[in-house]
Amino acid sequence: MLRCAARLPLAAVRRAGVRRSRVSSSALRALSTLSSSSKLPRGSSRRTATKTAAKTSSMKHSSSFATKTSMPVSELPEPLQGLASRVFNDAIMRRVLEPETYQAFRRCQASGQPMSKAHANSLALAMQRWAMGHGCVNYAHWFSALRGSNAEKHDGFVDIDYSNGEMLVTFSGSKLFMGESDGSSFPHGGTRATHRAAAYTAWDVTSPPFIRGDTLYIPSVFVTWRGDPIDEKTPLLRSQDAINNEAVRLLRALGDEKTKRVVANVGWEQEFFVVDHDLFLQRQDLVSTGRTLLGAQPHKGQQTDGNYFGRIPLRTRAFLKDVQTKMWKLGISFHCLHNEVAPSQHEVSPIFTLTNVAADQNVVAMEVLHEVAAKHDLAVLMHEKPFAGLNGSGKHNNWGLNTDAGTNLFVPGKTVDEQRRFITLVAALARTLDLHGDLLRIGISSAGNDHRLGAQEAPPAIMSLYTGEILEAHLRKVVDGGPLEGYGQAVSELDVGTPAVVPLGDVPVEDRNRTAPFPFCGNRFEFRAVGSDQNISFPLALLNTAMAESMGILATEIEGGKSQREAVCDMLKKHFRVIFNGDGYSKEWVEEADRRGLWHLPTTVDAVTVFDSEKNRKLFRDMNVFDESALLARQVILFEQYYTQLQMEASTLLEMLTTGVIPVLLEDQVSSTLAAASTSSKVIHNFLAKKEKLVESIVAETEKLEELFNAWPSDAGDREQAVYACDTIKPQMEAVRELVDQAERKVPSDMWPFPSYDTLLYYHHAQTGEEVVKNN
Repeated sequence: MLRCAARLPLAAVRRAGVRRSRVSSSALRALSTLSSSSKLPRGSSRRTATKTAAKTSSMKHSSSFATKTSMPVSELPEPLQGLASRVFNDAIMRRVLEPETYQAFRRCQASGQPMSKAHANSLALAMQRWAMGHGCVNYAHWFSALRGSNAEKHDGFVDIDYSNGEMLVTFSGSKLFMGESDGSSFPHGGTRATHRAAAYTAWDVTSPPFIRGDTLYIPSVFVTWRGDPIDEKTPLLRSQDAINNEAVRLLRALGDEKTKRVVANVGWEQEFFVVDHDLFLQRQDLVSTGRTLLGAQPHKGQQTDGNYFGRIPLRTRAFLKDVQTKMWKLGISFHCLHNEVAPSQHEVSPIFTLTNVAADQNVVAMEVLHEVAAKHDLAVLMHEKPFAGLNGSGKHNNWGLNTDAGTNLFVPGKTVDEQRRFITLVAALARTLDLHGDLLRIGISSAGNDHRLGAQEAPPAIMSLYTGEILEAHLRKVVDGGPLEGYGQAVSELDVGTPAVVPLGDVPVEDRNRTAPFPFCGNRFEFRAVGSDQNISFPLALLNTAMAESMGILATEIEGGKSQREAVCDMLKKHFRVIFNGDGYSKEWVEEADRRGLWHLPTTVDAVTVFDSEKNRKLFRDMNVFDESALLARQVILFEQYYTQLQMEASTLLEMLTTGVIPVLLEDQVSSTLAAASTSSKVIHNFLAKKEKLVESIVAETEKLEELFNAWPSDAGDREQAVYACDTIKPQMEAVRELVDQAERKVPSDMWPFPSYDTLLYYHHAQTGEEVVKNN
């Protein structure tokens, strides 16, 4: 019997003595309900299903999606003909699997219970035939190691028949559901000894396999020999279990006897910069660290807001067109793309989906963006702050809760019960952000995001809840003794003042707030503080876990005899301070938040330090997401990631200074002195004296940085090294940069050793290439 990822480890692993790992089962059941009907098409039979499976290899361009237009798929524009053609989704499964195998897999998804060996092999062989029909010769268990990028080990669809020594083309259920990898060189935070190397991958059956190149990718969890999670996916799946368990409990307490499952969904908005690839390679800082460590401000930055939703440069548009087509083939609903505020900054986003699937799709999207950019001689910058002084890049997560009946729990509703339920969930969310604001800050922590948070048009590091003024007023009435109901799904009509435009209907009664880290958007909440380079699994796992606890607290109080209104009112009173509807960018808000006693953890080091508090240990233990050893391991890894990034940045900066900047400055100083030797002008000599003083300061500060870098406390603990990086190395890097950026403006541009901001941001905007012109 083969077990799904929901019930790790697999049978073979159990025989090796591995304890059972806790990976989500509710997520598996949820997809079974929320996706299209699990029933086979009317009239299907074993014979028709077998015939369909036999034709799989010739179905390269067959439709695996529905169209609501009257136009046949074959007549659609070519990019729209291949929607979801490279993802083994439910539509393709129903087409290529025998009915018994399909139903067995749906039962596996819904319950986490094992498929029989025969059904698992049948599933694997049908998937292999489909993949080979698209040119696949390999498969890979694709997993999110704790290092910032996914990992993959490619295995061929081959084996050996040991009875005669011949090679076979084959695939099996055991290979589909489970893989083994050497886990010795992956970040683990002390969860295993150096000489303990075994680690296992297992398919997350709620996230469908997909094809890229000649490989079938199988989204998987990654755990140690003991079953400890050393990936991003496993805690996310467990947090989805917690959401389901506690949300259903709460709904039962509110009188809902029909809802069986609740899931978290998310729609991400990926921001990034695009630069010319050749120029990218000329910037050692971009290559090694992802951000510019030096660079004077461009003459034309974002002062005019002219880039925001402006016309996309043709070369970039051609690149994004290819990305869009690839995304659609992979079943990613690449729905929106546009220019962002800063020059050469862009955003892409899909329609929301199940959280773990959305997380996988976001990683795929980031990989595709990088790969396709290279083919267009471009480079994508995912760093949260690649250019100082310009807007940073975030990854807003539009997060919501839905039931198996399709009810969006964050829609205020029209009936009394719906409105009461909505206010109840808002109360739970207020507690989540107030009590566990530290965790949400930890979830968005990184050396890169520290540069972004609180800077140009980015939310602050203070976690607050934006409800909108009308909703806030209603919540105050609830606290003062008023009823829960009364805030409904209201919309207004907007007249723009001319008969040429029909009045706009369905305009929300609340305005949006882009300065808040967690604003209400009418039917969802937007976690805006997530960084652009992050895997969204971790911040969403922490959010899900904290929200699950808050819902569970309410459920317990109501089950214990409190009325719904009383329980909600008490929770709102205690946590109302987290609600803020003002300008989150203002300095006054920082002072006000401190007066309110909200979590304010300015740096990653500040945030990660409190990760292992007793409050947090209890939360993760009670919600079955992290045990104590896994939590402490993640804390170690977060510290390691932070100071390792600063080490790379300091090392890179020193080399750029000593081999690039300082030699150029000295050369310019010599040539300027010689040129001025024939003049007695005090103005010129004063000018040269100021430049000389600036160069001397740069040399002195560079030497200081080198001394501090060489004094790195390598034998200290992880937190101590992170503190040293944050409090000692980072300020000195900034001090050197400030001087060098001044010097860049005083040296002839053709002498400066690195491409300038102006060049990086605008060079590729030139119209080049016949294909670009063609696609105009």
